[in-house]
Amino acid sequence: MAYPPIMMESLRKLEASRQYRLEQEIPILSIDEKNALLQACHPDYRDGIKEPIPLGPNQGQPASRELVNLLAAESRLKTADINLDQVDHDVDVLIVGGGGGGATAGIFAKQHVEKVMIVTKLRFGESNTIMAEGGINACTSKGDSPARHFIDTMGGGGFHNSPAMVRAMCEDSPLIINWLERMGVPFYKERDGNFKKRHIAGGHSRPRGHAVGDYTGMTIMQTLRDEALCQGVELLEHCPAVELIMDENGRCAGVVCLDVETGQHIVIRAKSVIMATGGLGRIHVQGFPTTNHYGATADGIVMSYRAGAELFCMDSIQFHPTGTCFPAQVYGLLVSEASRARGAQLVNVHGERFINELQTRDCVASAIIRESSDRGNGIMTPLGNHGIWLDTPVIDLRNGKGFIKSYFQHLYHRFMEYGIDFSEEPILVYPSQHYQNGGLLSDEFGKTPIPGLYAVGEVAGGVHGKNRLGGNSLTDIFVFGRRAGLDAANCASEIKLGKLTLAHIDDFNAKVRDNGLNVGMTSPMLFPDYRFDKAMPVYNQ
Repeated sequence: MAYPPIMMESLRKLEASRQYRLEQEIPILSIDEKNALLQACHPDYRDGIKEPIPLGPNQGQPASRELVNLLAAESRLKTADINLDQVDHDVDVLIVGGGGGGATAGIFAKQHVEKVMIVTKLRFGESNTIMAEGGINACTSKGDSPARHFIDTMGGGGFHNSPAMVRAMCEDSPLIINWLERMGVPFYKERDGNFKKRHIAGGHSRPRGHAVGDYTGMTIMQTLRDEALCQGVELLEHCPAVELIMDENGRCAGVVCLDVETGQHIVIRAKSVIMATGGLGRIHVQGFPTTNHYGATADGIVMSYRAGAELFCMDSIQFHPTGTCFPAQVYGLLVSEASRARGAQLVNVHGERFINELQTRDCVASAIIRESSDRGNGIMTPLGNHGIWLDTPVIDLRNGKGFIKSYFQHLYHRFMEYGIDFSEEPILVYPSQHYQNGGLLSDEFGKTPIPGLYAVGEVAGGVHGKNRLGGNSLTDIFVFGRRAGLDAANCASEIKLGKLTLAHIDDFNAKVRDNGLNVGMTSPMLFPDYRFDKAMPVYNQ
């Protein structure tokens, strides 16, 4: 047994209540009950954690303090050091970001224009895409439809979503599944050849999650990476973009990148730019741990906002209900929602369930915070954190012995590294910062109000409203990656750029100084700093 003595009494209570809980029904909260829970316990509603954005298109609107600090900082780029007459690369379509959305955009853009390039901060593929365990949603069953998927998604987002974007995602989802399968993604299937669907995830009225075990995102990303390279998409790795380049007519015309190995800046001119940089997990909103990969530092938001792009729903952050709480070595890492869809139960220190596990993520995360932090019913760890049990052995009891080892291989091996048998013992969880619900204002083709600038995936706002449903993120990045890639390529074939300029950066820096904002602080962040003398805050539960 890997759990320390401080946790054993609670563990015995959990085991004693398991048989009773197998037959227990927990009702879904009413709309009024859910709203009251969110207002009382969700991190987004806490006092003093948001500030008004002090300048730019969204001036006066609230956002997390950590993001506001980046938006109100001077550029890390010294424009006087950049010679825009010396262009290092000249392309038709430039994609900033090497995750699933960026790779998809590159593949489809390459079908219509010759010069397509992906620049990425880390290695191609190192992104939140490879960390997606739960699956990808698509309405491919006879009992499902784009209309049902649309209603579920709109409701999950609190009806703050863009209806046009939601409609595009839901209608295109079967096309995307078929495209991925044709490229070689081995989605699990039934014996009759139909796609095997995961059980209903929180907020969905039908099972529509297509998966490859709990390696779905990684498997898809490997396939996309190979396809993009085979199609001849150019690639610059370890070269994060630090600022957008505009032309004299106000069109986005490329980026300035930083080669992290040489420290030299690289000027890339492009007729269309697709921003696919992901989210902001590594700025650690409110000091929460995060499920996100190392490069998720809000760079695309900062660069685009400085150039005049508008933001949408940036006051909303998703905290995944089941981030790992113990052991400390994997603190914050995601435990897939698919585990709850397959029957895993949330249990407090007394061995009691307290919420229906298949409600929307914002609701379940809030319930865990209320139960653990506010009601004092959490399980304390040796480091002083407290969480809630996720009773995973119930999965095998409901689905048959050995199901966990065959279907949740990634999670099983992760916890076995620390002596915890996922199929025999529960695991300890607590909400972890997971997703940036909002982002750059864009339409159903990824277009932002800035000519020539597109947004794809988590960096874009609109499709998820103020709460994303599980399984919709992969659908999002591939649907809009395809749409933006095609549209950007078509536009690029007709564009003649004007003289390049970085004047917008000088103007923004002047506003920061004139308003006495974060003078001396620079952004985008590019990389989080985890040195002991500059450690990120750790959330005090």
